[in-house]
Amino acid sequence: MASQQQQQPGGLVSQAGLQQPTSLQQQQQQQQQQQLSQQQDFDPVHRFKMLIPQLKESLQNVMRIASLNLAHNTSIDNGIKSSDTSVQRFDKSLEEFYALCDQLELCLRLAYECLSQSIDSAKHSPNLVPTATKPDTVQTESMSYAQYLGMIKSQISCAKDIHNALLECSKKIAGKGQPQGIM
Repeated sequence: MASQQQQQPGGLVSQAGLQQPTSLQQQQQQQQQQQLSQQQDFDPVHRFKMLIPQLKESLQNVMRIASLNLAHNTSIDNGIKSSDTSVQRFDKSLEEFYALCDQLELCLRLAYECLSQSIDSAKHSPNLVPTATKPDTVQTESMSYAQYLGMIKSQISCAKDIHNALLECSKKIAGKGQPQGIM
């Protein structure tokens, strides 16, 4: 027991052998929690779920302040109280509520965009091409190289069609902008 205890400068005795592993474990757990929270901050659905309780609390706060202000104004109108007493600002609480609503809207828009990109990705490239490193393993969802080339060629032709349509449109716009001579 004396070998585990060390005298510190302030006269306190600590058990260095027992405290070191727990502090390392705590630090590792904290780092893992921080990494997990950072990853979840980028997930719009998780962020939406985190903002909902704040939105409920903000709405309750708006309603509470509105009722207090209404009661205060009613008592002033009835001549019971003077307007000297201070009340909480309704506009500040309403702005906080609207700010949370805007954040929720952004989260939903981002989640929708992520979903639509995922759907488009699955639609335009639904199957994987087997890699050259593992030719003996056949994936049931994979497509042959010839099918893959066909898909890529169709994507290239579609991109060329779009490019040509944009060029024609820009030429038409540029042609309308120039003054035409009298014939």
